Amino acid sequence: MPAQSFATATPSAPAASEEPCCGKPLPVLGRDVAVPLVTGGEVTYAALDYAASAPALQRVWDDVAAYAPYYGSVHRGAGYLSQLSTDLFENSRVTVAEFLDCRDDDQVVFTRSTTDSLNLLASALPADCQVFVFETEHHASLLPWQDARVTYLDAPRTPAQAVETLERALADRTPCDGRGPGSGNGKGPALVCVTGASNVTGEIWPVRELAAVAHAHGARIVLDAAQLAPHHPLSVRDLDVDWVAFSGHKLYAPFGSGVLAGRADWLRAAEPYLAGGGASKKVARRADGGVDVEWHTTAARHEAGSPNVIGVYAIASACRALTEAGFDALVEREQALVRRVREGLADVPAVKVLSLFGDEAPRVGVLSFVVDGWNSSHFAAALSAEYGIGVRDGLFCAHPLVRTLLGSDPQEAGECGAPEAGPGERSLNAIRVSFGAGTPDEHVERFVRAVKELVANGAQWNYRTEDGRCGPRESAVEADRERGLQVVLRVGAERDVGVRRLDAGDLADRAGDDVRQVVVPSDAHHGDQVVGTGDGEDLADAVQRGDRLGDLGDPVHAGLDEHDRGDHGWLSPSVAGGAAAALTLAVRRNRAHA
Repeated sequence: MPAQSFATATPSAPAASEEPCCGKPLPVLGRDVAVPLVTGGEVTYAALDYAASAPALQRVWDDVAAYAPYYGSVHRGAGYLSQLSTDLFENSRVTVAEFLDCRDDDQVVFTRSTTDSLNLLASALPADCQVFVFETEHHASLLPWQDARVTYLDAPRTPAQAVETLERALADRTPCDGRGPGSGNGKGPALVCVTGASNVTGEIWPVRELAAVAHAHGARIVLDAAQLAPHHPLSVRDLDVDWVAFSGHKLYAPFGSGVLAGRADWLRAAEPYLAGGGASKKVARRADGGVDVEWHTTAARHEAGSPNVIGVYAIASACRALTEAGFDALVEREQALVRRVREGLADVPAVKVLSLFGDEAPRVGVLSFVVDGWNSSHFAAALSAEYGIGVRDGLFCAHPLVRTLLGSDPQEAGECGAPEAGPGERSLNAIRVSFGAGTPDEHVERFVRAVKELVANGAQWNYRTEDGRCGPRESAVEADRERGLQVVLRVGAERDVGVRRLDAGDLADRAGDDVRQVVVPSDAHHGDQVVGTGDGEDLADAVQRGDRLGDLGDPVHAGLDEHDRGDHGWLSPSVAGGAAAALTLAVRRNRAHA
């Protein structure tokens, strides 16, 4: 059954076929999700991490939901649903080829992701192939070539320098024995791997010029389009690249599929990426007891196993949706958002936007920056916890590039996630904001406002990094070798109370903040501590008794005299049982007496 017949024979939401209004974002899932704020209340979540994974287009979700009841085994069944699913799968291949403007003899291979696509190509390299890759690449493009002869090129500072660097490297490459495809020049096969748009800076690379240089030296080129395809029209023919790779989860189709499209000869000559059903055309026992296998020469050669037909169909749906929306309008709107973010960040002297090619370089909706005086992970955590904004922090799986942009030594330690800098050390990480066709204007405006407020006023909360993740610090007590215990107070005022220590005479905070909650776990000497703020009396007069909780009754009012009421008390170990479970008191300090 043809895919177009399926589309008209199954239900779908009306919004899936409606064209978006000019200047408005495309509908995406999650656009109405509310998230809690540590300062109280909720706000609609602002997803500004499209470079990591973009939300599903509503159109894609509707198409997938409409197909799901008709799901069947691809290429493996005689039943109606299997035939329909096979047609859907193969027609999706045609849709992707049209979206990429592939050549007539190109193959479209479905994979799991960009990373999977480039590892597939790496497994198909001819013998003695040389690979050239800039240090600026995402790890998906930087790392798959470990079994080949790899030349890593330094980060260029202009598009022209990128072309010149590649020209010199290819001209100087080592001759080989002249075997294998592309060896007519006596230097053997070679492959250049380059990104279309940086996942760190968003800057668009001179792909067409790099492809011309590669071909002039008898090399081939593969384009990592993970960040380009969702933001910009893409033509394999026009760019004259040999292969292109991208992921569905960045193309508004997060259902676990990716694409490798391009020349068929290297793929056809290579052993299957995975051995198994679907890749094999004929399998027979030999007389000696072994097995002979005839592999497919089509894209199926590298698609062993039951394919992810839903993921593939989702990619095709996204390709159709973006094409029908019109890339010209999508690019125009996204560039307006880019300008708004850049102008907003330029108003904050403490913010430094990272760039290879300079402020005027064309870019997609991806920008990374650092803020003077801030750990980037803490800044990103504050954006999330206090403003409901989701961004990315760390090194973005592009460690050499981020180190270069931050001016660090290439060998300097750093890690993905939320690394904590030690005393006197520089925090080696950055913040990335990214957006696209589904981003409302309000999300960008909120982001710009949040950055300005955080830089001007600081965070309203304390943040800490634990197990590689940074988040709001819960009210708690921690040991301090020099001064004993620390109490972290939650507040709902203009600033955070921060850390208060339980030393005699140094317990009060006189800032007049509203203390919402105090959580105090056990102390080795006295058991669990009860800290309250009482009626505004000086907390430095807090008594430290060994009273049992049963004797105290209400720990905020009982067991203490009128002046010390509610200031301080102890829960004895016999009652606490040595447990570290915290006692939480809802307390409030009278600002008038602070």
